[in-house]
Amino acid sequence: MATVKDPWELALMRQSGRRLAEVVALLRESVRPGVTTAELDDIAERAIIARNSKSSFKGYTAGGTIPFPGTICASPNEQVVHGFPNEVPLGEGDIISIDVGLIYGGYHADCAFTVAIGEVAQDVQRLLDETEQSLYKGIAQARPGNRIGDIGHAIQSFIEPRGYGIVREFVGHGIGRLLHETPSVPNYGPPNRGHLLMEGFCLAIEPMITMGHHETDMLDDGWTVVTADGSLAAHFEHTVAVTPKGPEILTVLDDSLSHPG
Repeated sequence: MATVKDPWELALMRQSGRRLAEVVALLRESVRPGVTTAELDDIAERAIIARNSKSSFKGYTAGGTIPFPGTICASPNEQVVHGFPNEVPLGEGDIISIDVGLIYGGYHADCAFTVAIGEVAQDVQRLLDETEQSLYKGIAQARPGNRIGDIGHAIQSFIEPRGYGIVREFVGHGIGRLLHETPSVPNYGPPNRGHLLMEGFCLAIEPMITMGHHETDMLDDGWTVVTADGSLAAHFEHTVAVTPKGPEILTVLDDSLSHPG
């Protein structure tokens, strides 16, 4: 169950989030044609260790029996989330979603982004841009007195008129001493429903959006999620604290961006 964080806990969450933002910035700089996701995984692992932190993902079982093998989830093209890092080079025209988490001082931070490798078609770049915009629409609703449903409704109201699919099976979550805490944070649904948001709650908000239908399949590795129709997918995520001033994004480097709106 997500709990209200004391000031000292929020301070540790901020430190965890800042360290993860540094790792994400390094990963963004490292994505290029020809790089493998295994190389990106190694970069992330080294960067996390250098920050006196541990990977949230490596060895994680999510209640199953198969430990996740990587420091990052690396999900190209039609892969939605939880892709395994591998030795296949990224090619011009691919897109890649990278999800990464770390633990510092006993507290988790979680962040994801999707980028294009070189030039992509306008509609593909629009998918990336509008998925990221939908994340900030959801974050804006992470205020005391609102409800979890307000976050998902804001994302859905922005995304569906643009013709995209919203993945249903995988959603955001509370975060803190555990990587996945309650409540779940869907990216769809009616407003004014669900868990009441209170000052000190920390949430990982993460829309996963497809160019086609929202249905997904799981590959035989027990982790990798792909679109059922083979359409491209994008994934963006920030760790966010609910504060008296509104949402505070913990996984950014620029303090001027930590309080959107």
